[in-house]
Amino acid sequence: MSDEQTHLQMLYFLRRVQLKNLQQTDHWIQEAERRQAEQAARRPPPQAPGWVLERGIGQGAPSVLVHTGACYMQFTRRRTLSRDEARQALVDGVPACTHCHPDTALGLLE
Repeated sequence: MSDEQTHLQMLYFLRRVQLKNLQQTDHWIQEAERRQAEQAARRPPPQAPGWVLERGIGQGAPSVLVHTGACYMQFTRRRTLSRDEARQALVDGVPACTHCHPDTALGLLE
């Protein structure tokens, strides 16, 4: 047997060992992902904020609307408010969302 054949056999052996190691690593990854998914399923979903302020575009832009935390309107520029802050924002003239009616929920309109 020549040195080249021996070298080639060693490379094939190395390849088999590495494939087996890769399969083991893939198995470990799958197990870790499964455990992580199980843990995530056991955690309660994050609680929606009670009140949300939709902010305008740009630095210092005025606030756009006050929403309830469960409002289905999609917006990205927002800040969570306490009940008192939401009430104060409405009193200060920030309009109430016409879909979720936070002014009614806060008792400002009957």
